[in-house]
Amino acid sequence: MDIADIATPEYIEVDADERLGKVRSIFDRENPKGLIVTRDGEYAGVIGERDLIRSRIEDDTKASVLMKSAPRVDRTEDVREVARVLVEGGTKVAPVYEGENLWGIVTADAILEAVLDSLDALTVEQIQTEEVISVGEKSHVGQAINRLREHGISRLPVVDDDGSLVGVLTTHDIVDFVVRDADRQGRGDRRGDLDRMLDLPVYDLMTNPVLTTTSDATVEDAVRTMLDNDVSGLIVTPSEEEDDLVAGVLTKTDVLRALTFTEEGQMDVQITNVALLDTIAREEIVEGITDVADKYQEMQVHHAHVRFHEHKEKLRGTPLIQCQIRLRTNRGQVAGSGEGYGADHAFHVAADTLERNVLELKGLIADEQYRGQLLRKLGEL
Repeated sequence: MDIADIATPEYIEVDADERLGKVRSIFDRENPKGLIVTRDGEYAGVIGERDLIRSRIEDDTKASVLMKSAPRVDRTEDVREVARVLVEGGTKVAPVYEGENLWGIVTADAILEAVLDSLDALTVEQIQTEEVISVGEKSHVGQAINRLREHGISRLPVVDDDGSLVGVLTTHDIVDFVVRDADRQGRGDRRGDLDRMLDLPVYDLMTNPVLTTTSDATVEDAVRTMLDNDVSGLIVTPSEEEDDLVAGVLTKTDVLRALTFTEEGQMDVQITNVALLDTIAREEIVEGITDVADKYQEMQVHHAHVRFHEHKEKLRGTPLIQCQIRLRTNRGQVAGSGEGYGADHAFHVAADTLERNVLELKGLIADEQYRGQLLRKLGEL
């Protein structure tokens, strides 16, 4: 399936030097599906509506500050490849070309709507993120912001002292509060107001009730809930009866990743924050993960996710990078992480850790098989 009928010519172009104030007025007036940023008449990047709405950047700032560099895609490109481009680019919109001419745009929501009927074959449990990062309702907003930043996520389930789900806190909730507070207080030195916000309990900003889905629900139903409520993710509970327990998180990005499964059931390697790749190419990362996976022939990798995160620390101008690699396999999940100066160094440190964990998994399974064989022999005596 290609994107010929999914892409739309409904977009607006703005120059990279245009004021964000004017860009915001364009969104308010025209309500376009997406916005293409050009520089000297050439494509430079995209600005998504959510990025614009959530931004607190001053109106006099240039549009180039907020744009993302989404790779161009062909109008007849396969949906799977476009889904990968959107995931790795960290964007919800990409420019569509017909030959050498800019034809339109394609959005993540348009892709999800087009493939909805085929998503009933997947259950939420198959693609949800199981290792959930949560926050306590009494924690400070500043702590929640650090947690969101450190893990590169956009939502946190909020739990009470007993671990029961009581709400959800998203980056949108935080920005919405800051913007509303800024409008109410007016301009000026607001450092004291910011400190006050960071000290607020999460309970004051979280959203409740929480939009949820269950582990056994179809991905189709979950995506319909997201689209109908204009949200980008849902908290997953074990069942409708256990709606106060957190079993995972499902986002539109998770669904887009699932679309990159090949016909053989293998998933492409996904990379978050590809802009941080410096002296290492995407192909080298894929090759490195393949080499590690091959250490254990019986392990089939269904999905590999590599995430890079930049710290403020630098060495001779090279930033300290954290790399996290997570494999979802037919033998369970296995991960490895590491830090280094530059993406190349960080990836290889993480890959070494991943390899040790893969070999450890191999040993555990071998031990289980040995114990099983021993028990069978004892049963025969």
